[in-house]
Amino acid sequence: MAATTESVKADAAEAPLLNQKNLWAGISLYLVFYSFIRWYEGVYGWSAGLDSFAPEFETYWMNMLYIEIVIEVLLFAGINGYIWKTRDRKVMSITPREELRRHFTHWTWLVCYGWAIYWGASYFTEQDGTWHQTIVRDTDFTPSHIIEFYLSYPIYIITGSASFMYAKTRLPTYHEGLHLMYLIAVIGPFMILPNVGLNEWGHTFWFMEELFVAPLHYGFVFFGWAALAVMGVVNTEVMAIAKLLKKDLA
Repeated sequence: MAATTESVKADAAEAPLLNQKNLWAGISLYLVFYSFIRWYEGVYGWSAGLDSFAPEFETYWMNMLYIEIVIEVLLFAGINGYIWKTRDRKVMSITPREELRRHFTHWTWLVCYGWAIYWGASYFTEQDGTWHQTIVRDTDFTPSHIIEFYLSYPIYIITGSASFMYAKTRLPTYHEGLHLMYLIAVIGPFMILPNVGLNEWGHTFWFMEELFVAPLHYGFVFFGWAALAVMGVVNTEVMAIAKLLKKDLA
């Protein structure tokens, strides 16, 4: 009995299993960044983004495109490289409490991924349709596209891949083999980015309107729905956490 009491006191003295500061910091980071991007678009979209042949378009939009692509490639390589480099080589022998703590950290990654998916595949995607129904495009690289396709999509791809990499290298649940639902939840939305090429080709040669019901846009819908596979990941998480808490739940 005494040993059990000491164990409870020791667990209580440790840091909380869920680091709420990291969770809210991640959510706030996306919110503040995208609020700034939306402000930037509101200011320079109309004043410098309507004519792709104007010098101000190169200054405010094409330079933004070049910079974001370089930064995104570096972030993808840096974040995933760091997670892989610092992987736990003895992940199958960690303590139940440490495993539980890592599951909660994993949930932070999943929440950030869902939040990033919202901004990229919902907010800016819907806005893009409105933009091009209002303004006739004269180039594939419109202000709306530079933000939607080449900024918000890579950001959620980076977040999703990092979430998958964290689970694969830190949690026994995902360590062996490949989790099918996780692959669909990450690779599906990733495939929206290659689908952009088909979309731009279609608009260039078919002169289609920006209607979401147009067949040209079916790929976006199909791959976007793949994000729902994250519910399979959540189901796996619930079962893994319940197993770790089995004695306490009983």
